[in-house]
Amino acid sequence: MQLRYAFRLYPEPGQRTALSRAFGCARVVYNDAVRAREDARRAGEAFPTAGLLSRKLITEAKQTPERSWLGEVSAVVLQQSLRDAETAYRNFFASLKGQRQGAKSGAPRFKSSKDTRQSIRFTANARWSITGSGRLNLPKVGAVKVKWSRTLPAQPSSVTVIKDAAGRYFASFVIDTDPAADAARMPATDHTVGIDLGLTHFAVLSDGTKIDSPRFLRRAEKKLKKAQQELSRKQKGSRNREKARLKVARAHAQVADARREFHHQLSTKLISENQGIGVEDLAVKALARTGLAKSVHDAGWTQFVAMLEYKAVRYGRTLVKIGRFEPTSQVCSACGAKDGPKPLHIREWTCAACGAVHDRDHNAAKNVKTAAGLAVTAGGAQVRPGLVLAQRDEAGSHGFPPEPRAA
Repeated sequence: MQLRYAFRLYPEPGQRTALSRAFGCARVVYNDAVRAREDARRAGEAFPTAGLLSRKLITEAKQTPERSWLGEVSAVVLQQSLRDAETAYRNFFASLKGQRQGAKSGAPRFKSSKDTRQSIRFTANARWSITGSGRLNLPKVGAVKVKWSRTLPAQPSSVTVIKDAAGRYFASFVIDTDPAADAARMPATDHTVGIDLGLTHFAVLSDGTKIDSPRFLRRAEKKLKKAQQELSRKQKGSRNREKARLKVARAHAQVADARREFHHQLSTKLISENQGIGVEDLAVKALARTGLAKSVHDAGWTQFVAMLEYKAVRYGRTLVKIGRFEPTSQVCSACGAKDGPKPLHIREWTCAACGAVHDRDHNAAKNVKTAAGLAVTAGGAQVRPGLVLAQRDEAGSHGFPPEPRAA
């Protein structure tokens, strides 16, 4: 299984200039590839192959006065930019044919120099390395300081350098995990749990545990509002506006980092303590179109469930999603009688059939566990980690103290 480990970078002024140059060159090559494809489509011709694009847009372009500056960056960065364009078109066509799950992918668009997020990728061919002093040595950039929050468990196969909207730099390493080490780290257990996700409490477990919702966005609203007001008053194109934009971006980054850290810690705890986990397949997009939209996005249920999914695969756990139309809040977990729908303000109710008094969320968590059939699933053969694409937000330092954290 492949995972990403992200670490904060602190490039020097000259290195930031070199990285900006690499970001720009990669963007130009990507846009040239999209333009070549679009020109071929309008002319009714076959799409140019990757080899032809590589020769024309990189090798031959370096020899021209208009594109001679492409030789100032690593050729691997430019080649990977072409690969990204190929992947974007492949995903677009697969989405048109219905071969790709999830939301429909649009046609690749041109990248702008004003995009707040920039990235470049170095593979093993680029001969990047980690120096003895712990710096990341990148070709035509130099040895960049890294804030290591943990040791890498294996030799990375590639590294992606990212500059986010808040102006922070990160190095994202792709690591192949060791299934034997993962199994030893989290041995099998006979515990199972059902999870009811909500807004009053972020999660209520079938064993009665209630996990409060941190509400990171709600707590930072006052600060965000003030920063956004200051941004709106600045003249467009001015340096002060760019400073105000960075202030807003950093405030949002703090909220996102805190939420991601909370999700990582909770998901790892649940995975380590339980062999089987049941959770509802919530319609987050539909809920986000209601009056609860801000609270739903603040909770981040989709990100949390995604973490549970890949960690279950990695550590040989069983994660079962039950249908969103399962009446978990209407059925008595004691006798199984269906008592009908109830308004949201009713947090406790008594079963008319058996007289059992239920906490609404706790009862729903019990029903999630029952509907998932975890008593049967967890007792079967363990699921060993298989080949899974690298997770972008797996682990690393995202503005937090460099203390060791479980993946």
